[in-house]
Amino acid sequence: MDTAQRHKTWLITGAGSGLGRALAEASLEAGDQVVGTGRRPERMDDLASHYPDRFSAVAHDVRDTEGAAAVVAHSVARFGGVDVLVNNAGVGQVGAAEEVTGDELRDMLDQHLFGPAAFVRAVLPGMREAGSGAIVQMSSQGGRMSFPAVGSYSAGKFALEGWSEALAGEVAPFGIRVLIVEPSRFRTRFNAGDVLRSATQNTAYDEVIAAVRADMASVDGRQEGDPIRAASIIRWVLQEPDAPLRLALGAEAVRNLTTAHDRSLAEIRKWAELSASADFPGQGPAARAF
Repeated sequence: MDTAQRHKTWLITGAGSGLGRALAEASLEAGDQVVGTGRRPERMDDLASHYPDRFSAVAHDVRDTEGAAAVVAHSVARFGGVDVLVNNAGVGQVGAAEEVTGDELRDMLDQHLFGPAAFVRAVLPGMREAGSGAIVQMSSQGGRMSFPAVGSYSAGKFALEGWSEALAGEVAPFGIRVLIVEPSRFRTRFNAGDVLRSATQNTAYDEVIAAVRADMASVDGRQEGDPIRAASIIRWVLQEPDAPLRLALGAEAVRNLTTAHDRSLAEIRKWAELSASADFPGQGPAARAF
């Protein structure tokens, strides 16, 4: 961000590691204030020590939707408000649809939709009053495409993206921006054995998703994405007047999402005539806004 302007206050969930940690460090180094949340706030003790006047760690589980307002209130009391909300907290989960239990599926939605939504509701009154603000929703390339074994994770990210696209239109008149970030694989602990969740395996799916399971586990520590560069890019994009709604982050995300969209567009065109014939005769293909 432009350091000639007043320094910003960032509220970053899941700031103890990964992309959240990288964003917290980049913002502090730029002179901004940061409130970082995490289930283990002691992971941020070094930041609190180095930046005692500009960093505050708060113990919070993103699934605690009732507690989001208190975290925002703390940010207001400590630093005067929230200029940038980064909904980053969450974990991955591997498992076929039949393997993932209802509770496990709900947990993905709690972490990747309901938790972020609670923080958005809590920050919006202050941002509307200020006439400015930014909301960064950390999604995934899995938020616009999916594949076997990651359906429960993608369910949360797909939901977040749909909800956030509507949100962007609702808050733009108040000077508030929404940025949906869709990273590929970055060198964080996302794929670590003690972080990445796995549903109880059903041997019937071994041949279907064995390769995915192996790939998700083996990539830990070898991901091509650099969190420090990612943080710099996100901060840079937020200051651009023509910033996109969605930002594919990492070469793999650009490649995979381009392929997925090209394939979807080809499919729509292939079946367009049949699809359009569902209208009443004589009504034509007039677009309707819902």
